[in-house]
Amino acid sequence: MTTYLVGSRASNLARTQVREFLAPLRERFPDVAFTHRVILEGGDRDRRSLLSSVSAVSGGSAFSSEQEAALVRGDVDVVVHSLKDLPTENPAGLTLLAPPVREDVRDALCGSTLAGLREGARVGTGSARRKAQLLAVRPDLDVVPIRGNVPPRLRKIQTEGLDAVVLAAAGLHRLGLADAVGEFLPLGNFPPSPGQGALGIQVRAESEALREILSLVGDPDTEAQVRAERALLAELHGGCSVPVGAHARTAPDGTLTLHAQVTSLDGRRRVSGTLTGPADAPEKIGAALAGELIDEGAREILDAVRAAL
Repeated sequence: MTTYLVGSRASNLARTQVREFLAPLRERFPDVAFTHRVILEGGDRDRRSLLSSVSAVSGGSAFSSEQEAALVRGDVDVVVHSLKDLPTENPAGLTLLAPPVREDVRDALCGSTLAGLREGARVGTGSARRKAQLLAVRPDLDVVPIRGNVPPRLRKIQTEGLDAVVLAAAGLHRLGLADAVGEFLPLGNFPPSPGQGALGIQVRAESEALREILSLVGDPDTEAQVRAERALLAELHGGCSVPVGAHARTAPDGTLTLHAQVTSLDGRRRVSGTLTGPADAPEKIGAALAGELIDEGAREILDAVRAAL
């Protein structure tokens, strides 16, 4: 029997994502064994510092660098990431496969609705993008930095006297915590992190047999969507710590529509745009829309953000 080692972070959400990914593979390939191995990331060890600081120490992403290094060394054969945590450039020798069908891409406000938040309400999030987008529509809010896995962040509503927290709807759904949602935030004003809701399936480029097996659970529509979103992020030279939101949709007629927004940290300035093109050229759509946003001032916003982080 062939055995493959599957790496992921240690959280309950990461473990759930591995089970979700492997379920159809185990059914389809009963003669192949998949063994899960937990890999601790810098963002898991340090839950107090700003993510930008943790990323700087790790030399990459706070939530993917150690897993990528393990994959390069051959300690694991495949890694199941949350795609939004992955940098847009693959380390040498690694490649991303088409992800399975995507979960809910939206952000969720837990503990209240936007309209129900009192003036000056305290809302928790560890994301610069979410903070900026909240302040753009509710400049009166007191946005409080929080870190940790999904259940502990939810508990901070009680333990830290918060009025609400913002979390990814995908994680809440996967953990069976959708009842905690007060409101799903509209995609027009709150486009998610590029790749949000999708799994990032990363393997060594040389692993041809494994790539062939894993490709059978990839979804072409999801792949086109995330490629467009990540191409836009790459063109803007952004990362998971900057306030760039992007959401792509594919249509039955073979087109893909990408909506994106760049927001200043204080929410006072936003540039956004939407572009439609052929779904078989997602990177071109992402790069073209990024160019339009740059013409509208996105570069200046992001330069100011990086200087402040």
